[in-house]
Amino acid sequence: MRLKFIEPLMPTLVENPPEGEGWTHEVKFDGYRSQMIIDEDGTRIYTRNGHDWTAKYRDLVREAKRLGAESAIVDGEIVVLNDKGLSDFAALRKAITRRQHDLYFVALICFILTATICAIWR
Repeated sequence: MRLKFIEPLMPTLVENPPEGEGWTHEVKFDGYRSQMIIDEDGTRIYTRNGHDWTAKYRDLVREAKRLGAESAIVDGEIVVLNDKGLSDFAALRKAITRRQHDLYFVALICFILTATICAIWR
């Protein structure tokens, strides 16, 4: 079954996080909000607006095969980290065209629908 893009929930930036239970907080990365879809047709990566950017993220698509998921939807942020471990938007823009190996997909929400889990014992 071909899985379809699901519009992601977008966080609201505030000065201080709300107090009390019932709130979910996430770290703000300086990257591109993206959705990775894995199904019988392969792996696709979409922008937060649903544009197919699979061709721009060749290395991430190749690495996604190592997850072992047969079908999954992963909502996350594509980033490049600087020397201090912080996301760097200017470096991200360069990496997409010139330094694919610098890209990271930070998973925020992951729905693994079916998977074949393999373990190597030594």
